[in-house]
Amino acid sequence: MDSDLPARFIGVPVEVIHDRPPALEKRPGPPDGFIWEGRTYRVVAVLQEWHDYRLRGKTQAFYVKERGSYRAKAAERRGTWGVGRDYYRVRTAEGEVFDLYYDRAPQGPGERKGAWFLWRQILE
Repeated sequence: MDSDLPARFIGVPVEVIHDRPPALEKRPGPPDGFIWEGRTYRVVAVLQEWHDYRLRGKTQAFYVKERGSYRAKAAERRGTWGVGRDYYRVRTAEGEVFDLYYDRAPQGPGERKGAWFLWRQILE
């Protein structure tokens, strides 16, 4: 991730478009587009991809206590159900560059799916 680039923070949930349904619900892969403020943006290139599966808060305490630090470290490398984020830096058809992420945490009681967020716009 290139944090030296100037960016405009957005930080809002967005609806994403996958031309083909993702094979894995918890690892949907980069979107083919997204809808933000009523406008549809088509992704023409994925410029960068990174993952953050660090355990935090209660989840980290549970893993260390119940499963041991070795299992906690393995979960941080590979990810575990409902933990972590998948980030994608994308270029749209209009030439704009955005960072989006998929938050793997369930978004409410009885939910199994995570949610997509438009994190920031990269100002080139």
